[in-house]
Amino acid sequence: QVQLVESGGGLVQAGGSLKLSCAASGRTFSSYSMAWFRQATGAEREFVAAILSTGRTTAYEDSVKGRFTISRDNAQNTLILEMGSLKPDDTGVYYCAAGPTFTRAPDFYHTWGQGTQVTVSV
Repeated sequence: QVQLVESGGGLVQAGGSLKLSCAASGRTFSSYSMAWFRQATGAEREFVAAILSTGRTTAYEDSVKGRFTISRDNAQNTLILEMGSLKPDDTGVYYCAAGPTFTRAPDFYHTWGQGTQVTVSV
């Protein structure tokens, strides 16, 4: 089983950038599809981006396309989310997740990190 720890969140002005990292422990990281989800206060957890185990295929929620980039380094057991042109609507707790299936559906991810707060001010 893999364990996940996110980092890199913080407070940024609209239009700014942040880079989130998700460090994975265990030997099985490279076998999992990985994803980022986010949850704003009082809202449902929503899909942000996903990446196949090999890194060859990615998917994005429409509102982040062209602004966010998901990547992974299987040698370093690390998942990255580079976020640019940030908007106040991007505010929330960002979670990384691991699972056997490349999907946008959170129910298919069995391992989650504790989350990192991203706050975008106007």
